[in-house]
Amino acid sequence: MLNVGLTGGIACGKSTVAQVFVMLGAHLIDFDKLAHEVQEPGKPAWKEIVRYFGKDILNQDETIDRNRLAQIVFTDKKELEALNNIVHPLVFNLWQERLDKIKIKEEHAIILSDIPLLFEGKMQDLFDLTILVLISPEEQICRLMARNNLSRNEAQIRLQSQMPIADKIGLADIVIDNQDNVSQTKEKVAEIWWQLKSREKNKDN
Repeated sequence: MLNVGLTGGIACGKSTVAQVFVMLGAHLIDFDKLAHEVQEPGKPAWKEIVRYFGKDILNQDETIDRNRLAQIVFTDKKELEALNNIVHPLVFNLWQERLDKIKIKEEHAIILSDIPLLFEGKMQDLFDLTILVLISPEEQICRLMARNNLSRNEAQIRLQSQMPIADKIGLADIVIDNQDNVSQTKEKVAEIWWQLKSREKNKDN
């Protein structure tokens, strides 16, 4: 098994890159989806979040209003840290379960874990190698404004809550520049996929 951490700045197209890897044969564990699972109504993370932030962050169906919660935590580092302290341990446990299940089914699997805050959380030691997807900060802001219907100021605040992309480059084993069109990105990913296959094959040699 090859355990790969996939990360990138917000709105950098990381999910697109991840799906190309899946089409080539990789297994994907999406930390955002795991976070959604542990925050479903009635689950331990949900209870702690409601206790800490109050019922005002809930929708009518009792699910957490992620946009409302984001407005709180992205403007206050203390609140963001509190949310992370609630969610991250439970997400990590669920991630370990998924890793174990995949390894049992496929001994030589290549598993990508899509983690937005991989380097911020100093999690790189959990992986055999890390891949960083990047675009320019200005392009991040433009994409984020369009994707989330945010003002420039709101987009900049979210960008500033993450480690600068330039600092992440030195921490990553492989960097994918995603400024190009989709077909060029697919070519880059395919080339890296064969590197990963080779590395997994020779891992125990």
